[in-house]
Amino acid sequence: MVKNREICWMSATDLARQIRRKKISPVEVVKDLLEAIDQMNPQINAYVTVDADRALAAARKAEKAVMKGEELGPLHGIPLSIKDAAFTKGVRTTMGSKLMENFIPQEDSEFVARLKKAGAILLGKTNTPEFATVPYTENRLFGVTRNPWNPARSTGGSSGGAGAAVAAGLGPLASGNDVGGSIRIPSSCCGVFGIKPQYGRVPNYPIFHLWESMLHEGPITRTVPDAALMLEVMSGPHPGDRHSMIPPLGNLKGSLRKGVKGLKMAWSADLGFARVSREVQEICAKAARKFVILGAKVEEADPGFPNPEMCYVTIVNAELSAALSRFGTLEEIKDQLTPRLAERLKANQSLTALDYLQASFTRRELASTVAQFFEKYDLLLTPTIGVSAWPIDLPLGIVEEVDGMPVTPRGWLLTFPFNLTGQPAASIPAGWTKDGLPVGLQIVGRYNDEATIFRAAAAFEEAQPWAQEMPSFS
Repeated sequence: MVKNREICWMSATDLARQIRRKKISPVEVVKDLLEAIDQMNPQINAYVTVDADRALAAARKAEKAVMKGEELGPLHGIPLSIKDAAFTKGVRTTMGSKLMENFIPQEDSEFVARLKKAGAILLGKTNTPEFATVPYTENRLFGVTRNPWNPARSTGGSSGGAGAAVAAGLGPLASGNDVGGSIRIPSSCCGVFGIKPQYGRVPNYPIFHLWESMLHEGPITRTVPDAALMLEVMSGPHPGDRHSMIPPLGNLKGSLRKGVKGLKMAWSADLGFARVSREVQEICAKAARKFVILGAKVEEADPGFPNPEMCYVTIVNAELSAALSRFGTLEEIKDQLTPRLAERLKANQSLTALDYLQASFTRRELASTVAQFFEKYDLLLTPTIGVSAWPIDLPLGIVEEVDGMPVTPRGWLLTFPFNLTGQPAASIPAGWTKDGLPVGLQIVGRYNDEATIFRAAAAFEEAQPWAQEMPSFS
């Protein structure tokens, strides 16, 4: 058994405070988490690479800095996992694909370097589907990741390993990335907090092209303050990513104490197009009403845009196909790909430049409609996804029906429209189903306004805390 399992459930904010006060050693923290990973990861397969030796060496170095009274970064001694879709210097980065099975980067992604500079200690890499392309987490290299709340259920994806690690107490901080919901979907399925920041908030550098116009890097944590702490470190412009030249993030920690009194929020059960189960809708509607009790004004309203699924699919598929062409022609690489990805790339061959540009025009119209909507509202509340965590053994891996009604591959997701618009959006635990599975509430903010999302999420967390909830297996 882990010597001190309580340490594994402490928030990063509390750990940082205790480390500074010399009440807890970074070495003790890392040792306990590595022991927990060793015992529990085989059951859920959240981590695919554990960098134990370097983590312990970094912890010993961090401990010496504390004892010497050196200046400490905001994440000094705090353990961290990185999704296996971001570069980590000297640590294998596979993107869940046999095409990159033995790839070891020579440098960190910029946001990883920033987290390390702030004092965070890399424990290892978490699982992702091949090239983070589907909303569940399984690949040919490492297999399937299982939900800590019920190992027969999915974690969602594509940051499913990150969501599972945080939910299981295998590290307080995890990075994820989000192209159509890949931070928010696992956060909903695993009962944790995750935010897709404003597009460009966290720089994408060095460049590994998968999606030119929709990739968002962000935190997955058990608590809202931990995510604020992590995002403040990750964010900021970098000249290597022209999209990152946006206004500063501002003081997130200050926004956590402001409450929601005076905010005007819209509640939409389905965004006018998504299929949402009755149980999920009831849980999220109840959560939305909680904000009224907390002092906000909440009214039912839809942004009024048509289903953007085809627009999204056209853009994301065109960018994905262009990105993977670096490895060779489809004929040359198809045997190393999962069959579903190979089939997807084959279907994408019929896409034209005209298709892509027309979808881009539709995307601009969507952004305009949503911007007009947010002239009236501070925040938009919706279910994150239309279901709770689904059985892991579904034929296609993803939801095919909701309450007995068939759905399209993304017809149960309420996340991807806001990758098209680029504005920030988070998922908070709204409650649990009768089967004990978590359900997420999506909070969407105005362009460049993560602070108001954090303001609302922190108020909800204080009124209806979730971090004390632990999966029974752990």
